[in-house]
Amino acid sequence: MTGVIKKTAAELGALIANREVSAVEVAREHLDRIAAVDDRVHAFLHVDTEGALAAAEAVDARIAAGEQLGPLAGVPIAVKDVLATRGVPTTAGSKILEGWRPPYDATLVERLRAAGTVMLGKTNMDEFAMGSSTEYSAYGPTFNPWDLARIPGGSGGGSAAALAAYEAPLSIGTDTGGSIRQPGAVTGTVGAKPTYGGTSRYGLLAFSSSLDTPGPCARTVEDTALLHAVIAGHDQRDSTSIDAPVPDVVGAARLGATGDLAGVKVGLVREFSGEGAEPGVMSAFRETVEALTKLGAEVVEVSCPHFLYALPAYYLIAPSECSSNLARYDGVRFGLRVGDDGNRSLEEVMSATREAGFGPEVKRRIIIGTYALSSGYYDAYYGQAQKVRTLITRDFTAAFEQVDVLVSPTTPFVAFELGSRTSDPYQMYLADLFTIPTNLYGGPAISVPCGLSEGLPVGFQVMAPILGDDRMYRVAAAVESAVGTFAPPAL
Repeated sequence: MTGVIKKTAAELGALIANREVSAVEVAREHLDRIAAVDDRVHAFLHVDTEGALAAAEAVDARIAAGEQLGPLAGVPIAVKDVLATRGVPTTAGSKILEGWRPPYDATLVERLRAAGTVMLGKTNMDEFAMGSSTEYSAYGPTFNPWDLARIPGGSGGGSAAALAAYEAPLSIGTDTGGSIRQPGAVTGTVGAKPTYGGTSRYGLLAFSSSLDTPGPCARTVEDTALLHAVIAGHDQRDSTSIDAPVPDVVGAARLGATGDLAGVKVGLVREFSGEGAEPGVMSAFRETVEALTKLGAEVVEVSCPHFLYALPAYYLIAPSECSSNLARYDGVRFGLRVGDDGNRSLEEVMSATREAGFGPEVKRRIIIGTYALSSGYYDAYYGQAQKVRTLITRDFTAAFEQVDVLVSPTTPFVAFELGSRTSDPYQMYLADLFTIPTNLYGGPAISVPCGLSEGLPVGFQVMAPILGDDRMYRVAAAVESAVGTFAPPAL
Protein backbone atom coordinates (compact mmCIF):
# COMPACT_ATOMS: atom_id res chain seq x y z
CA MET A 1 0.00 0.00 0.00
CA THR A 2 1.15 3.54 -0.70
CA GLY A 3 1.50 6.15 2.00
CA VAL A 4 -1.48 8.01 0.58
CA ILE A 5 -3.80 5.07 1.16
CA LYS A 6 -2.89 4.83 4.86
CA LYS A 7 -3.38 8.51 5.69
CA THR A 8 -6.39 9.80 7.58
CA ALA A 9 -9.03 11.92 5.86
CA ALA A 10 -7.87 14.96 7.83
CA GLU A 11 -4.30 14.44 6.63
CA LEU A 12 -5.39 13.93 3.02
CA GLY A 13 -7.54 17.07 3.09
CA ALA A 14 -4.59 19.13 4.34
CA LEU A 15 -2.20 17.70 1.75
CA ILE A 16 -4.64 18.39 -1.07
CA ALA A 17 -5.36 21.92 0.16
CA ASN A 18 -1.62 22.67 0.32
CA ARG A 19 -1.15 21.20 -3.15
CA GLU A 20 1.35 18.65 -1.86
CA VAL A 21 -0.68 15.99 -3.63
CA SER A 22 -3.55 16.37 -6.09
CA ALA A 23 -7.08 15.17 -5.53
CA VAL A 24 -6.78 13.22 -8.78
CA GLU A 25 -3.69 11.39 -7.50
CA VAL A 26 -5.48 10.52 -4.26
CA ALA A 27 -8.55 9.29 -6.15
CA ARG A 28 -6.44 7.15 -8.49
CA GLU A 29 -4.58 5.56 -5.56
CA HIS A 30 -7.85 4.52 -3.96
CA LEU A 31 -9.36 3.32 -7.24
CA ASP A 32 -6.23 1.22 -7.79
CA ARG A 33 -6.60 -0.19 -4.29
CA ILE A 34 -10.21 -1.14 -4.98
CA ALA A 35 -9.15 -2.87 -8.21
CA ALA A 36 -6.46 -4.77 -6.30
CA VAL A 37 -8.45 -6.10 -3.34
CA ASP A 38 -12.19 -5.76 -3.83
CA ASP A 39 -12.53 -9.06 -5.66
CA ARG A 40 -11.75 -10.60 -2.24
CA VAL A 41 -13.55 -8.11 0.01
CA HIS A 42 -16.59 -7.23 -2.14
CA ALA A 43 -17.18 -3.95 -0.34
CA PHE A 44 -18.48 -2.23 -3.47
CA LEU A 45 -21.51 -2.90 -5.64
CA HIS A 46 -20.61 -0.14 -8.09
CA VAL A 47 -17.37 1.79 -8.61
CA ASP A 48 -17.85 5.15 -10.32
CA THR A 49 -14.36 5.63 -11.74
CA GLU A 50 -15.32 8.29 -14.26
CA GLY A 51 -17.40 10.29 -11.77
CA ALA A 52 -14.71 10.10 -9.08
CA LEU A 53 -11.93 11.37 -11.35
CA ALA A 54 -14.14 14.16 -12.69
CA ALA A 55 -14.98 15.28 -9.13
CA ALA A 56 -11.30 15.17 -8.18
CA GLU A 57 -10.32 17.23 -11.22
CA ALA A 58 -12.92 19.84 -10.27
CA VAL A 59 -11.46 20.11 -6.76
CA ASP A 60 -7.94 20.53 -8.11
CA ALA A 61 -9.15 23.26 -10.46
CA ARG A 62 -10.87 25.15 -7.65
CA ILE A 63 -7.78 24.96 -5.43
CA ALA A 64 -5.58 26.13 -8.33
CA ALA A 65 -7.94 29.10 -8.75
CA GLY A 66 -7.31 30.09 -5.14
CA GLU A 67 -10.58 28.96 -3.59
CA GLN A 68 -10.60 28.07 0.10
CA LEU A 69 -12.40 24.76 0.39
CA GLY A 70 -13.50 22.68 3.37
CA PRO A 71 -11.27 20.22 5.26
CA LEU A 72 -12.54 17.20 3.31
CA ALA A 73 -12.29 18.65 -0.20
CA GLY A 74 -10.76 16.08 -2.52
CA VAL A 75 -11.00 13.25 0.03
CA PRO A 76 -12.48 10.00 -1.37
CA ILE A 77 -15.63 8.56 0.15
CA ALA A 78 -17.76 5.43 -0.29
CA VAL A 79 -21.56 5.66 0.04
CA LYS A 80 -23.89 2.91 1.22
CA ASP A 81 -26.12 1.81 -1.64
CA VAL A 82 -29.29 2.87 0.16
CA LEU A 83 -28.84 6.59 -0.61
CA ALA A 84 -30.00 7.95 -3.95
CA THR A 85 -27.17 9.12 -6.20
CA ARG A 86 -28.05 10.91 -9.42
CA GLY A 87 -27.19 8.80 -12.46
CA VAL A 88 -25.36 6.17 -10.39
CA PRO A 89 -26.94 2.73 -9.76
CA THR A 90 -28.80 2.57 -6.43
CA THR A 91 -30.16 -0.85 -5.49
CA ALA A 92 -30.38 -1.04 -1.66
CA GLY A 93 -28.75 -4.45 -2.15
CA SER A 94 -31.95 -5.76 -3.77
CA LYS A 95 -32.82 -7.31 -7.11
CA ILE A 96 -36.07 -5.35 -7.11
CA LEU A 97 -34.08 -2.17 -7.86
CA GLU A 98 -31.36 -3.70 -10.03
CA GLY A 99 -30.16 -1.17 -12.58
CA TRP A 100 -32.14 1.79 -11.16
CA ARG A 101 -30.35 5.11 -11.63
CA PRO A 102 -32.03 7.85 -9.59
CA PRO A 103 -32.72 11.21 -11.28
CA TYR A 104 -31.77 13.04 -8.07
CA ASP A 105 -29.31 13.04 -5.17
CA ALA A 106 -30.16 12.38 -1.52
CA THR A 107 -29.58 15.45 0.65
CA LEU A 108 -26.51 13.81 2.20
CA VAL A 109 -25.04 13.18 -1.24
CA GLU A 110 -25.70 16.81 -2.22
CA ARG A 111 -23.82 17.93 0.89
CA LEU A 112 -20.94 15.56 0.19
CA ARG A 113 -20.62 16.92 -3.34
CA ALA A 114 -20.82 20.52 -2.09
CA ALA A 115 -18.02 19.80 0.39
CA GLY A 116 -15.82 18.57 -2.45
CA THR A 117 -15.58 14.94 -1.36
CA VAL A 118 -14.90 12.46 -4.15
CA MET A 119 -17.46 9.65 -4.32
CA LEU A 120 -15.75 6.41 -5.29
CA GLY A 121 -18.91 4.32 -5.55
CA LYS A 122 -21.70 2.51 -3.74
CA THR A 123 -21.11 -0.09 -1.04
CA ASN A 124 -22.67 -3.47 -0.45
CA MET A 125 -25.34 -3.98 2.21
CA ASP A 126 -28.00 -6.32 3.51
CA GLU A 127 -31.05 -5.93 1.30
CA PHE A 128 -32.95 -2.77 2.28
CA ALA A 129 -30.70 -2.62 5.37
CA MET A 130 -32.34 -5.71 6.88
CA GLY A 131 -29.61 -7.82 8.41
CA SER A 132 -26.62 -7.91 10.72
CA SER A 133 -23.94 -9.49 8.53
CA THR A 134 -24.26 -8.27 4.89
CA GLU A 135 -25.02 -11.88 3.97
CA TYR A 136 -28.53 -10.88 2.88
CA SER A 137 -27.35 -8.77 -0.04
CA ALA A 138 -28.87 -9.95 -3.31
CA TYR A 139 -25.41 -9.50 -4.85
CA GLY A 140 -23.45 -11.74 -2.50
CA PRO A 141 -21.81 -11.13 0.90
CA THR A 142 -19.03 -8.77 1.86
CA PHE A 143 -16.00 -10.25 3.64
CA ASN A 144 -14.24 -8.92 6.73
CA PRO A 145 -10.68 -7.72 5.90
CA TRP A 146 -9.55 -9.03 9.31
CA ASP A 147 -10.53 -12.57 8.30
CA LEU A 148 -12.12 -13.20 4.92
CA ALA A 149 -14.04 -16.18 6.35
CA ARG A 150 -15.94 -13.86 8.70
CA ILE A 151 -18.73 -11.30 8.37
CA PRO A 152 -18.04 -7.54 8.29
CA GLY A 153 -21.21 -6.75 10.22
CA GLY A 154 -24.43 -5.42 8.80
CA SER A 155 -26.36 -4.00 7.32
CA GLY A 156 -23.59 -1.60 6.31
CA GLY A 157 -20.81 -4.17 6.04
CA GLY A 158 -19.63 -2.79 2.71
CA SER A 159 -19.05 0.70 4.10
CA ALA A 160 -17.08 -0.65 7.09
CA ALA A 161 -15.09 -3.19 5.07
CA ALA A 162 -14.06 -0.51 2.56
CA LEU A 163 -12.48 1.43 5.44
CA ALA A 164 -10.74 -1.56 6.98
CA ALA A 165 -9.37 -2.65 3.59
CA TYR A 166 -8.03 0.88 2.90
CA GLU A 167 -10.27 1.21 -0.15
CA ALA A 168 -11.63 4.52 1.17
CA PRO A 169 -10.76 6.79 4.11
CA LEU A 170 -14.41 7.78 4.67
CA SER A 171 -17.79 6.17 4.14
CA ILE A 172 -21.47 6.75 4.77
CA GLY A 173 -23.73 4.23 6.48
CA THR A 174 -27.24 4.16 7.86
CA ASP A 175 -28.26 2.94 11.31
CA THR A 176 -31.72 1.53 12.03
CA GLY A 177 -30.82 -0.86 14.84
CA GLY A 178 -27.03 -0.71 14.84
CA SER A 179 -26.11 -0.94 11.15
CA ILE A 180 -23.33 1.67 11.44
CA ARG A 181 -21.99 0.82 14.88
CA GLN A 182 -22.04 -2.97 14.66
CA PRO A 183 -20.02 -3.15 11.40
CA GLY A 184 -17.62 -0.59 12.87
CA ALA A 185 -17.12 -2.79 15.93
CA VAL A 186 -16.33 -6.00 14.06
CA THR A 187 -14.03 -4.34 11.49
CA GLY A 188 -12.03 -2.19 13.92
CA THR A 189 -13.32 1.09 12.50
CA VAL A 190 -15.35 4.00 13.87
CA GLY A 191 -19.07 4.37 13.17
CA ALA A 192 -21.43 7.03 14.53
CA LYS A 193 -25.22 7.16 14.62
CA PRO A 194 -26.18 10.85 14.97
CA THR A 195 -29.24 12.05 16.84
CA TYR A 196 -32.34 10.94 14.91
CA GLY A 197 -33.30 13.90 12.72
CA GLY A 198 -29.81 15.35 12.93
CA THR A 199 -29.01 14.03 9.44
CA SER A 200 -31.51 14.16 6.59
CA ARG A 201 -33.40 11.07 5.42
CA TYR A 202 -34.40 12.70 2.12
CA GLY A 203 -33.25 10.34 -0.63
CA LEU A 204 -32.70 7.45 1.78
CA LEU A 205 -34.57 4.34 0.62
CA ALA A 206 -36.70 3.79 3.70
CA PHE A 207 -36.68 0.69 5.88
CA SER A 208 -38.11 1.92 9.18
CA SER A 209 -38.91 5.62 9.03
CA SER A 210 -38.94 6.33 12.77
CA LEU A 211 -35.54 4.65 13.23
CA ASP A 212 -33.42 5.12 10.07
CA THR A 213 -30.47 7.47 10.64
CA PRO A 214 -27.67 8.14 8.11
CA GLY A 215 -24.26 8.66 9.65
CA PRO A 216 -20.49 8.89 9.18
CA CYS A 217 -17.89 6.11 9.23
CA ALA A 218 -14.08 6.40 9.23
CA ARG A 219 -10.92 4.92 10.70
CA THR A 220 -10.46 7.64 13.35
CA VAL A 221 -12.80 9.60 15.60
CA GLU A 222 -11.65 12.97 14.24
CA ASP A 223 -12.33 11.89 10.64
CA THR A 224 -15.77 10.66 11.68
CA ALA A 225 -16.51 14.01 13.32
CA LEU A 226 -15.32 15.96 10.26
CA LEU A 227 -17.67 13.92 8.07
CA HIS A 228 -20.50 14.31 10.59
CA ALA A 229 -20.13 18.10 10.41
CA VAL A 230 -20.46 17.98 6.61
CA ILE A 231 -23.61 15.86 6.42
CA ALA A 232 -25.56 17.08 9.47
CA GLY A 233 -28.03 19.94 9.69
CA HIS A 234 -31.65 20.83 9.07
CA ASP A 235 -33.31 19.86 5.79
CA GLN A 236 -36.72 21.25 4.86
CA ARG A 237 -37.35 18.26 2.59
CA ASP A 238 -37.29 15.89 5.59
CA SER A 239 -40.25 16.37 7.94
CA THR A 240 -38.36 14.63 10.76
CA SER A 241 -35.27 16.83 10.43
CA ILE A 242 -34.37 18.78 13.57
CA ASP A 243 -34.17 22.55 13.09
CA ALA A 244 -31.34 23.13 15.56
CA PRO A 245 -27.63 23.98 15.33
CA VAL A 246 -25.27 21.06 14.77
CA PRO A 247 -23.23 20.43 17.95
CA ASP A 248 -19.50 21.16 17.67
CA VAL A 249 -18.55 17.55 17.09
CA VAL A 250 -15.14 18.33 15.60
CA GLY A 251 -14.12 20.52 18.54
CA ALA A 252 -15.35 17.85 20.96
CA ALA A 253 -13.35 15.13 19.20
CA ARG A 254 -10.20 17.24 19.34
CA LEU A 255 -10.79 17.99 23.00
CA GLY A 256 -11.23 14.31 23.77
CA ALA A 257 -8.05 13.47 21.90
CA THR A 258 -6.09 15.37 24.58
CA GLY A 259 -7.03 12.58 26.98
CA ASP A 260 -8.67 14.87 29.52
CA LEU A 261 -12.05 13.66 30.82
CA ALA A 262 -12.03 15.58 34.10
CA GLY A 263 -15.60 16.33 35.17
CA VAL A 264 -17.18 13.80 32.79
CA LYS A 265 -19.56 11.28 34.36
CA VAL A 266 -19.75 7.94 32.57
CA GLY A 267 -22.59 5.51 33.23
CA LEU A 268 -22.23 1.73 33.06
CA VAL A 269 -25.55 0.13 32.09
CA ARG A 270 -26.22 -2.58 34.68
CA GLU A 271 -28.40 -4.55 32.27
CA PHE A 272 -25.49 -4.78 29.81
CA SER A 273 -23.06 -6.09 32.42
CA GLY A 274 -22.01 -9.09 30.39
CA GLU A 275 -24.76 -11.73 30.21
CA GLY A 276 -24.71 -13.18 26.70
CA ALA A 277 -21.44 -11.46 25.75
CA GLU A 278 -18.18 -13.25 25.01
CA PRO A 279 -15.58 -13.11 27.83
CA GLY A 280 -12.98 -11.55 25.53
CA VAL A 281 -15.38 -8.75 24.58
CA MET A 282 -16.18 -7.98 28.21
CA SER A 283 -12.50 -8.07 29.16
CA ALA A 284 -11.59 -5.47 26.51
CA PHE A 285 -14.58 -3.36 27.54
CA ARG A 286 -13.67 -3.38 31.25
CA GLU A 287 -10.06 -2.49 30.53
CA THR A 288 -11.26 0.49 28.50
CA VAL A 289 -13.54 1.65 31.31
CA GLU A 290 -10.53 1.53 33.63
CA ALA A 291 -8.60 3.63 31.12
CA LEU A 292 -11.36 6.26 31.21
CA THR A 293 -11.08 6.54 34.98
CA LYS A 294 -7.34 7.16 34.60
CA LEU A 295 -8.21 10.03 32.23
CA GLY A 296 -10.29 11.66 34.96
CA ALA A 297 -13.79 10.37 34.23
CA GLU A 298 -16.11 9.42 37.08
CA VAL A 299 -17.67 6.02 36.38
CA VAL A 300 -20.95 5.03 38.02
CA GLU A 301 -23.40 2.20 37.46
CA VAL A 302 -26.91 3.08 36.31
CA SER A 303 -29.95 0.90 35.75
CA CYS A 304 -32.01 0.98 32.55
CA PRO A 305 -34.39 -1.91 33.28
CA HIS A 306 -36.40 -1.73 30.06
CA PHE A 307 -33.35 -2.11 27.81
CA LEU A 308 -33.91 -5.85 28.19
CA TYR A 309 -37.11 -5.51 26.17
CA ALA A 310 -35.58 -3.44 23.37
CA LEU A 311 -34.86 -6.38 21.06
CA PRO A 312 -38.44 -7.74 20.92
CA ALA A 313 -39.89 -4.23 20.72
CA TYR A 314 -37.59 -3.37 17.83
CA TYR A 315 -38.49 -6.52 15.93
CA LEU A 316 -42.14 -5.50 16.00
CA ILE A 317 -41.72 -1.79 15.24
CA ALA A 318 -39.11 -2.07 12.48
CA PRO A 319 -40.87 -4.85 10.49
CA SER A 320 -44.19 -3.05 10.83
CA GLU A 321 -42.74 0.11 9.32
CA CYS A 322 -40.89 -1.86 6.64
CA SER A 323 -44.06 -3.65 5.55
CA SER A 324 -45.60 -0.24 4.92
CA ASN A 325 -42.54 1.36 3.29
CA LEU A 326 -41.83 -1.53 0.95
CA ALA A 327 -45.39 -1.64 -0.38
CA ARG A 328 -44.25 0.90 -3.02
CA TYR A 329 -42.20 -1.80 -4.78
CA ASP A 330 -45.11 -3.22 -6.72
CA GLY A 331 -43.72 -3.73 -10.23
CA VAL A 332 -45.83 -0.87 -11.57
CA ARG A 333 -44.08 2.45 -10.99
CA PHE A 334 -40.35 1.67 -11.11
CA GLY A 335 -37.85 -1.12 -10.65
CA LEU A 336 -38.31 -4.79 -11.47
CA ARG A 337 -41.48 -6.05 -13.21
CA VAL A 338 -42.14 -9.76 -13.62
CA GLY A 339 -44.94 -11.58 -15.46
CA ASP A 340 -46.42 -8.61 -17.34
CA ASP A 341 -47.27 -10.58 -20.50
CA GLY A 342 -50.74 -9.13 -21.04
CA ASN A 343 -52.49 -12.20 -19.67
CA ARG A 344 -51.97 -11.64 -15.94
CA SER A 345 -53.85 -9.36 -13.58
CA LEU A 346 -52.22 -6.47 -11.74
CA GLU A 347 -52.31 -8.51 -8.53
CA GLU A 348 -50.58 -11.47 -10.21
CA VAL A 349 -47.84 -9.24 -11.67
CA MET A 350 -47.33 -7.56 -8.30
CA SER A 351 -47.08 -10.92 -6.53
CA ALA A 352 -44.64 -12.34 -9.08
CA THR A 353 -42.50 -9.20 -8.95
CA ARG A 354 -42.24 -9.17 -5.18
CA GLU A 355 -41.56 -12.92 -5.07
CA ALA A 356 -38.69 -12.57 -7.55
CA GLY A 357 -37.37 -9.22 -6.32
CA PHE A 358 -37.24 -9.59 -2.54
CA GLY A 359 -34.88 -11.88 -0.64
CA PRO A 360 -35.71 -14.15 2.32
CA GLU A 361 -35.00 -11.69 5.16
CA VAL A 362 -37.03 -8.90 3.56
CA LYS A 363 -39.93 -11.29 3.02
CA ARG A 364 -39.66 -12.50 6.62
CA ARG A 365 -39.88 -8.96 7.99
CA ILE A 366 -42.71 -7.91 5.67
CA ILE A 367 -44.74 -10.91 6.85
CA ILE A 368 -44.02 -10.18 10.53
CA GLY A 369 -44.82 -6.50 10.12
CA THR A 370 -48.02 -7.04 8.15
CA TYR A 371 -49.22 -9.49 10.80
CA ALA A 372 -48.38 -7.08 13.63
CA LEU A 373 -50.35 -4.29 11.95
CA SER A 374 -53.34 -6.42 10.99
CA SER A 375 -56.81 -5.92 12.41
CA GLY A 376 -57.14 -7.49 15.84
CA TYR A 377 -53.39 -7.67 16.44
CA TYR A 378 -52.27 -4.03 16.17
CA ASP A 379 -52.87 -3.21 19.85
CA ALA A 380 -51.46 -6.50 21.07
CA TYR A 381 -48.20 -6.24 19.15
CA TYR A 382 -47.30 -2.92 17.49
CA GLY A 383 -49.12 -0.85 20.12
CA GLN A 384 -47.45 -2.69 23.00
CA ALA A 385 -44.04 -2.35 21.36
CA GLN A 386 -44.51 1.41 21.14
CA LYS A 387 -45.32 1.50 24.86
CA VAL A 388 -42.06 -0.34 25.58
CA ARG A 389 -40.31 2.23 23.40
CA THR A 390 -41.67 4.97 25.67
CA LEU A 391 -40.36 3.14 28.74
CA ILE A 392 -36.90 2.82 27.15
CA THR A 393 -36.93 6.55 26.41
CA ARG A 394 -37.74 7.21 30.07
CA ASP A 395 -34.82 4.99 31.09
CA PHE A 396 -32.46 7.08 28.95
CA THR A 397 -33.90 10.33 30.27
CA ALA A 398 -33.47 9.23 33.88
CA ALA A 399 -29.95 7.95 33.24
CA PHE A 400 -28.83 11.21 31.64
CA GLU A 401 -29.96 13.11 34.70
CA GLN A 402 -27.19 11.22 36.54
CA VAL A 403 -24.42 10.92 33.93
CA ASP A 404 -23.14 12.63 30.77
CA VAL A 405 -22.86 9.48 28.65
CA LEU A 406 -23.63 5.77 28.86
CA VAL A 407 -21.18 3.10 27.73
CA SER A 408 -21.39 -0.58 26.80
CA PRO A 409 -19.79 -3.05 24.43
CA THR A 410 -21.03 -2.40 20.89
CA THR A 411 -21.67 -6.06 20.14
CA PRO A 412 -21.84 -9.14 22.38
CA PHE A 413 -19.31 -11.00 20.23
CA VAL A 414 -16.59 -10.50 17.65
CA ALA A 415 -17.14 -11.14 13.94
CA PHE A 416 -18.65 -14.59 13.44
CA GLU A 417 -18.02 -16.91 10.52
CA LEU A 418 -19.97 -16.48 7.30
CA GLY A 419 -22.98 -18.77 7.16
CA SER A 420 -22.90 -19.64 10.86
CA ARG A 421 -26.10 -17.77 11.79
CA THR A 422 -28.17 -17.43 8.61
CA SER A 423 -30.26 -20.49 9.54
CA ASP A 424 -31.14 -19.02 12.96
CA PRO A 425 -32.59 -15.49 12.64
CA TYR A 426 -32.77 -15.01 16.41
CA GLN A 427 -29.03 -15.59 16.83
CA MET A 428 -28.44 -13.13 13.99
CA TYR A 429 -30.67 -10.52 15.65
CA LEU A 430 -28.66 -10.79 18.89
CA ALA A 431 -25.78 -9.03 17.13
CA ASP A 432 -27.68 -5.76 17.70
CA LEU A 433 -28.57 -6.43 21.34
CA PHE A 434 -26.57 -3.47 22.71
CA THR A 435 -27.22 -1.02 19.87
CA ILE A 436 -31.01 -1.17 19.46
CA PRO A 437 -32.04 0.81 22.58
CA THR A 438 -30.47 4.00 21.25
CA ASN A 439 -32.43 3.76 17.99
CA LEU A 440 -35.70 3.39 19.90
CA TYR A 441 -34.75 6.46 21.98
CA GLY A 442 -33.41 8.59 19.12
CA GLY A 443 -30.18 9.74 20.74
CA PRO A 444 -26.67 9.55 19.26
CA ALA A 445 -24.20 6.72 19.76
CA ILE A 446 -20.78 5.80 18.43
CA SER A 447 -18.62 2.68 18.26
CA VAL A 448 -14.85 3.03 18.62
CA PRO A 449 -12.31 0.16 18.68
CA CYS A 450 -11.18 -0.75 22.18
CA GLY A 451 -9.08 -3.88 21.78
CA LEU A 452 -8.87 -7.36 20.31
CA SER A 453 -10.38 -10.70 21.29
CA GLU A 454 -9.18 -13.86 19.54
CA GLY A 455 -7.25 -11.51 17.25
CA LEU A 456 -10.45 -9.75 16.13
CA PRO A 457 -11.66 -6.20 16.93
CA VAL A 458 -13.94 -5.30 19.83
CA GLY A 459 -16.11 -2.18 19.79
CA PHE A 460 -16.77 0.24 22.66
CA GLN A 461 -20.14 2.05 22.47
CA VAL A 462 -20.72 5.57 23.79
CA MET A 463 -24.36 6.74 24.02
CA ALA A 464 -25.39 10.36 24.63
CA PRO A 465 -28.64 12.32 25.07
CA ILE A 466 -30.56 13.76 22.13
CA LEU A 467 -28.47 16.50 20.47
CA GLY A 468 -25.56 15.54 22.73
CA ASP A 469 -23.53 14.28 19.77
CA ASP A 470 -20.52 16.32 20.90
CA ARG A 471 -20.42 14.46 24.24
CA MET A 472 -20.08 11.08 22.57
CA TYR A 473 -17.30 12.34 20.30
CA ARG A 474 -15.34 13.68 23.26
CA VAL A 475 -15.46 10.37 25.12
CA ALA A 476 -14.85 8.29 21.97
CA ALA A 477 -11.77 10.36 21.11
CA ALA A 478 -10.49 9.88 24.65
CA VAL A 479 -10.92 6.10 24.25
CA GLU A 480 -8.97 6.27 21.00
CA SER A 481 -6.20 8.31 22.64
CA ALA A 482 -5.89 5.73 25.42
CA VAL A 483 -6.29 2.53 23.43
CA GLY A 484 -5.06 3.45 19.94
CA THR A 485 -6.28 2.33 16.53
CA PHE A 486 -6.20 -1.15 15.00
CA ALA A 487 -5.30 -2.32 11.51
CA PRO A 488 -6.14 -5.70 9.97
CA PRO A 489 -3.53 -8.08 8.52
CA ALA A 490 -2.41 -7.08 5.03
CA LEU A 491 -4.65 -8.35 2.25
